[in-house]
Amino acid sequence: MSAPETSARDSSAHDPAAHDPFVRDPYAPESGDRSYDVDAYDVTIDYRVRTNRLEGLAVLTATAAESLTAVSIDLVGLRATRVRVDGARAMYRQGPRKLRVTLPARAAVGERFSIEVAYSGAPRPRRSRWGTIGWEELDDGALVAAQPTGAPTWFPCNDRPDDRARMRLSVTVDAGYLPVPTGAPVSVVTAAGRTTVVAESSVPTATYLAALHIGHYEQRGLRGDARVRLFTPPALRREAQRAFADVPAMLAAFERTFGPYPQQDCALVVTPDELEIPLEAQGMAVFGVNHLVPGEQRLIAHELAHQWFGNSVGIGRWQDIWLNEGFACFAEWLWSEESGGPTISAKAAKHHARLSELPHDLLLSDPGPDLMFDDRVYKRGALTLYALRCAVGPSVFGAIVRAWCDTYRHELATDADFRALASRIAGRDLGAIFAAWLDRPELPALP
Repeated sequence: MSAPETSARDSSAHDPAAHDPFVRDPYAPESGDRSYDVDAYDVTIDYRVRTNRLEGLAVLTATAAESLTAVSIDLVGLRATRVRVDGARAMYRQGPRKLRVTLPARAAVGERFSIEVAYSGAPRPRRSRWGTIGWEELDDGALVAAQPTGAPTWFPCNDRPDDRARMRLSVTVDAGYLPVPTGAPVSVVTAAGRTTVVAESSVPTATYLAALHIGHYEQRGLRGDARVRLFTPPALRREAQRAFADVPAMLAAFERTFGPYPQQDCALVVTPDELEIPLEAQGMAVFGVNHLVPGEQRLIAHELAHQWFGNSVGIGRWQDIWLNEGFACFAEWLWSEESGGPTISAKAAKHHARLSELPHDLLLSDPGPDLMFDDRVYKRGALTLYALRCAVGPSVFGAIVRAWCDTYRHELATDADFRALASRIAGRDLGAIFAAWLDRPELPALP
């Protein structure tokens, strides 16, 4: 997720309970069920744009993390019409946020089972402390903005950031519209006035990083990089090609710094609607028509960088959100310098001056749910990386970043993991630097 260009408590101890798989994430305590883990989702959706009607069938292949007789599935604003467990009809009850499914027999720890949920309704965003999130109708289409807890507005899921799974999405819409689901493309078929797109993600994908965009899109390759698929309304084709002309060079610069592009797909979607901010998903980013203007390169860099930071190296708890957003913001500065704009040092000085004028009441290592998307998390996170770079030098810093992306490629990592890896690569204890920037609300001096 991007943030605007501008815009606690003091504890250096890390709570061991925060790593316990059976402790609910205090940032989103009503989301997810830690008694089981999903291995794969197979979701089939039939959607009517004009009436905003969705018919879906989701199969969750899961493994019991504890002995259990029932599980909870997140589902918001849509109604389950049938549930099967391992092919047999199952009893269930549904509340406003959860579908409670009774298993036909007790599942032992490590036992695998599948749950099939047929569901339907008129999808809509859910209200949250972060605003309305999830499924959103556009003027003539739809998109998904799921971070952090919006995924249940369009498919039944175990909505935890640490519960990553393989995904297969099959989406059918009226001909003339094109659905763009998360995943590598498998097939596109138009028949009897309907178009079906199937996509698969074999890399582990968090539910909040699954997305679906629907509109009058056409698919084109991006000049300069055959990996990039560009989806736009026909009228915006040339404008989008111009706006994303630097993406091949941007990807090349990031690969030199972070390592090989880690996703199966690289899809860029442009809606004819204006969007407040661009949004990234696994192997994908969506931009509004208002982002196709000069000066928005930093937003493109930010969303592409998330394919390494957040979507490959992932966080299992929202408390560590700075690892996603700080790196993505730092990537903006890196691209600025790479492309002949203001240097990393100039960017750091500019944003340090701005942060110095804002309240110093945010603890980066634990900002709390209300401030987890505060712009200070983004910019102070980037400044933490800048301070690290100043302390160890650009060469060692580059080795740290590359090792971070290699070691935790498509794995979960924590703030403590990054501190330990950085100290190991640097060959010295960097605890004081991290404590100053991450564990205290006061803003340290600019290095």
